[in-house]
Amino acid sequence: MSWFRRWAGDPVLVGLALLLSLFGVAMIYSAGVLNVPSPVVGGAWRRQLVWLALSLVAFTVVTRIRVRWIEWGAVPAYLVAVVLLAAVLVIGTGAGPAESVGRWIQVGPLRFQPSEFAKIAAILGVAWLLSTREAPPAGIRDVIAPSALLGVLLGLVVLQPDLGTALAFVGILFAVLYWAGTPTLHLFFLASPGLALVLSFSTVVWSVYFVALVLTVYLSRYRLYLVESTGVILANLAAGTIAMPVWSSLAEYQRNRLLVFLDPAMDPRGAGWNLIQSKVAIGSGGLTGKGFTQGTQKRLDFLPEQHTDFIFSVIGEELGFLGAALAILLFAALLYRLVQLAEKVDDPFAGLVLFGIFGAWIVHIFINIGMTVGIVPITGIPLPFVSYGGTFLLTCWVMTGLAVRMSQEE
Repeated sequence: MSWFRRWAGDPVLVGLALLLSLFGVAMIYSAGVLNVPSPVVGGAWRRQLVWLALSLVAFTVVTRIRVRWIEWGAVPAYLVAVVLLAAVLVIGTGAGPAESVGRWIQVGPLRFQPSEFAKIAAILGVAWLLSTREAPPAGIRDVIAPSALLGVLLGLVVLQPDLGTALAFVGILFAVLYWAGTPTLHLFFLASPGLALVLSFSTVVWSVYFVALVLTVYLSRYRLYLVESTGVILANLAAGTIAMPVWSSLAEYQRNRLLVFLDPAMDPRGAGWNLIQSKVAIGSGGLTGKGFTQGTQKRLDFLPEQHTDFIFSVIGEELGFLGAALAILLFAALLYRLVQLAEKVDDPFAGLVLFGIFGAWIVHIFINIGMTVGIVPITGIPLPFVSYGGTFLLTCWVMTGLAVRMSQEE
């Protein structure tokens, strides 16, 4: 196995990624085994294998690029990502003929999703910016520049609209800022407007939260400038004020996803169908599952997007609690390995890139699994290495290549 060690660079990280990828191909194959065969879903596993082969080639190339070259390319990559995301708003196409949402760019027979490349560019761009500083961020004003850098990409993705993918950028930002040494309290203040927006559904809850926030700001006055304290309070007031306009601006399917998250039974044959069928499938799997390819909810085509967003529902139904738990443990090991590698490197840029990848993956894993069991709203976000999707799989393996290359920096 010495050849594998030489090729992989880090056999633990790459071994886990490869195991999850092959497991994903198997589950995508199972997702296509239906009582009434579907030519689209049925052949998805073959296309995923082709993309896996291409992804391994891309991984090999990335691991041979010098870290300094990657660092020098961070700013150009970020600018290219901005241009591509802007282009999607003008010439973007949907994932299928029935979709009008433009998230893809079609160039002849080739179709790719720029928001996936933008995740890599976001990680490199913010890592480059923070690594050029001599001291860790000490206040809220120190996180404005990296937040704005990510905010541009996030805003362009939201305009597509793709709220699920946008959350990955939030995970990247907070992960990188945390690894850069930003105080936890300041990270909370940075996130507080978003929390205020969510809590504003109830006047009483929001009022209690706002009073607690003002008290926290007051007690932290010796660690905050007056402008920062005022900015935090005003941002939270603004978030509470714009909650209703933001709600009204959401597309109908987005509002329905949030409503059925609170009560799937309100529309069991419409917006609540996906969540109900997913929970039925996972719950019916029991301890050991119904057997590979034998899931009834899946075979009857009750599960929505069972080879992409709801692939974990297939895992839960066919492999049961034990299979689902094993998959989660593999993801946990993958994330833990990233943290180990980040702790070992001395180069600030390399460590920030590693933790940025951690932030992107943990958001995908938590939200994808969480939405299938009903603990977070359905957002349509794939499971790393496992869900069907060529651009996404390629992105995951490029990130793996970056992680390996950063870990070898001396």
